[in-house]
Amino acid sequence: MPYQLLLRTLLLPLLLLLAVSIPAQNTPDLTAPWSLKQCIDYALQHNLTIKQSELNLKVADINYLQSKMNVLPTLNGNISHINNYGRTIDPFTNQFATDAVLSQNFSLSSSLLLFNGLQNYNTIGEQKYNLLASKEDHRKMLNDISLSIATAYLQILLAEELLSIADAQAGITKLQVDRTKKLVEAGSLAKSFLFEIEAQYATEELNRVNMENQLTMAYLNLVQMLDLQDAKNFKIVRPNLEIPNFSVLSMPPEQIFQMALSGMPEIRSSEYKVKSSEKALRVARGGMSPRLVLSGSYGTGYSGASKDMSITPTGSWDTTFYFTSGGDFVLTPEYNTTYTTTPFGDQIDQNLNRSVGLHLSLPLFNGYSVRSNIQRSRINYLHSQLQLDLTKNALRKNIQQAYADALAALKKYQATEQSVKALEESFRFTEEKFNVNMVNAFDYADAKNRLARVRSELSQAKFDFFFKIKVLEYYQGKPLQFE
Repeated sequence: MPYQLLLRTLLLPLLLLLAVSIPAQNTPDLTAPWSLKQCIDYALQHNLTIKQSELNLKVADINYLQSKMNVLPTLNGNISHINNYGRTIDPFTNQFATDAVLSQNFSLSSSLLLFNGLQNYNTIGEQKYNLLASKEDHRKMLNDISLSIATAYLQILLAEELLSIADAQAGITKLQVDRTKKLVEAGSLAKSFLFEIEAQYATEELNRVNMENQLTMAYLNLVQMLDLQDAKNFKIVRPNLEIPNFSVLSMPPEQIFQMALSGMPEIRSSEYKVKSSEKALRVARGGMSPRLVLSGSYGTGYSGASKDMSITPTGSWDTTFYFTSGGDFVLTPEYNTTYTTTPFGDQIDQNLNRSVGLHLSLPLFNGYSVRSNIQRSRINYLHSQLQLDLTKNALRKNIQQAYADALAALKKYQATEQSVKALEESFRFTEEKFNVNMVNAFDYADAKNRLARVRSELSQAKFDFFFKIKVLEYYQGKPLQFE
């Protein structure tokens, strides 16, 4: 008891320390804002779908290793211990036995496949390309998740900018409310002017609340993508998003497509699957070839029915059976015969057996199964070729669509930018007139709303164009980054 008490006293503080420190290592740091790279890195490390894909990669790797091991010879050992009761033929003495017989068998057997239509070697190629295709599928999953994280990240940045615009608009209107209230109190304006501007301020406050809700939902969307359990203090870094260099638009879509053919994992995955199905077709055709196997075995055994006979003279003579031609008795010595079970070591030496053989099997008729396998494999091969063409066509269409979207987004951004400049100038004059009571509150609110709307449209056009350019750069093999 004193020893156990001492051990418990020493180990308890250590266990408590480990219990406190281990979870802290897995807890994400939310004390500082996260950049896009941090978000993507965290998602790629903790996403459950990615973990499943990694397990599938391990299975494909095991299948590839097993296909290579299948060309090696097999070696199996066998040990049996049998107690037989009743009439049986002893396997070592080849005699009938009716008593209880103990038999033991020890053997090693090996076989080596010498030829089967190169099925094993083609299977190695098939599993190799399956592994490579799985790796490319895994890469595509990483890219898709990275794009999704980048989209959610941009949605937060857009929501923050729209909220900033709504805050600014509400702030301007609040100043006008305070100014109008003073003028009404001084008797310079009718009270109806105050009601109108307060109604405008209430509308803009509602719009600001809506923008706050959109920002909250955008953060929630990103947090859920990252699988963060508790992210009350989660914030992102707000980079300085300048309009990117749109020189990428000077490159025609077909040129971008040719660049993407060598870089997109979905293309390489489809190419590997074509090669894998081609190897599978060769494996199926190998089923029509003869099968030649070299085998060998080495074994021995022990039987309780195996007996050694020993004969010892008794010193007496027997005269009852044999006579001379003259009728005289012939003296025959008498012997005692005893039987003892052959010792285990002797039987192991005596019962040794070795065998070497060649086995040739010819597939003459197997219910048309070999032909059916070949036909199915040929169809799978043609299907994989068509899937490769479909993947290339889908990639070409996606690039063409992304190029058209980026071009349209650029035009929209440029047009909206000009509209903002014009409306800002128009609103400046309207505000000056409103300040001297030359414009009523409705006209002022209308000009202000139009400016706020076009500013929001400019922000949306800016982020839309920014993301479209990033998508085109992604097809060119450039990394996703906003800094």
